[in-house]
Parts: sequence; structure tokens; C-alpha cells
Amino acid sequence: MELSDKIIAVDFDDTLCFSNWPNLGAPNLPLINYLHTQKTAGSRIILWTCRAGKPLDEAIEWCKRYGLYFDAINDNLPEIVELYGNNSRKITCDIYIDDRNMKLEELVGQ
Repeated sequence: MELSDKIIAVDFDDTLCFSNWPNLGAPNLPLINYLHTQKTAGSRIILWTCRAGKPLDEAIEWCKRYGLYFDAINDNLPEIVELYGNNSRKITCDIYIDDRNMKLEELVGQ
């Protein structure tokens, strides 16, 4: 594995899909297009969501309708597990995309 390639972890609800768990909603097309571009450029994409069981299966199928196929789902890439010798609960990636992300400027400004 070339560690110079980006690993991107992306959330589902209110990030990829404008939804209110466990329902499905409209696609976030700019983000979906960005992920397609990144995947074509060699990045690996991890679906990182709190969904499990049937709601997770439904989210995965929803993503497939938009051509999104993931290198891992709620897990680290096998290459990362091998590199570090364990599978931490924290997803190792270069970019986290999540609707609950906070910018440092917002935090400091409070």
C-alpha cells in the first residue's frame, strides 16, 4: 500500500444522505461527486457511520445506487491494521467528513 494515497472516512446520515436516522433521504451530490473524483485519483474511501444491521445494509444499498463502493465499512483498511499491528476502534484516515465536524475557529470563538 502506498501511504501517500489519501484515506477518506465519510459519515452517512446528514452527510452523504440528507436523512434523519433510520430513514433515507436525498443525496448530497456535490459530496458524492467529490468522492468519485477522489476514488478515481487513488484515494480509498471508508463509510464511517453509527448505522448497524438493517439500517446499515439499507445505507450501503443506497450508496450503491449512486455508484459509491467502499474500501471498508466501519473498519480500518486491512493495510492499516497490518501497518500498526492492531485494529484500533478509531478509524485511521487523512480526512474525516461528517456533519458534526467542528472547525477550530468555531470552537475558539465560543
